[in-house]
Amino acid sequence: RRGPPARAAPPRKRAKSDEVRVGRRCFVGNLSWGTSWQDLKDHFRSAGTVVHAKIMEERPGRSKGCGIVEFETPEEAACAIETLNDSDLGGRPINVREDREDRDLR
Repeated sequence: RRGPPARAAPPRKRAKSDEVRVGRRCFVGNLSWGTSWQDLKDHFRSAGTVVHAKIMEERPGRSKGCGIVEFETPEEAACAIETLNDSDLGGRPINVREDREDRDLR
């Protein structure tokens, strides 16, 4: 026997402190194994002030083919996503998106 239809929970209103914000860090994928942190930083300077650039490594000296770029402001990170996604770095089209872990840092 079936009961009454389930009701969806009413939409939750967000408090000001719960607002979704774009972070300052971008995840960059499809990097050539030969790409250095300096190459990454230089490439992303066109979008704004790069505070930090890092190539992820499986073990010291062995790139995972991805990295993180941190900007001074969220607006610069958004500009990098918009303008540098699918751009060429080291002969490869790179993928640029907001770093999902950046949300956890706030």
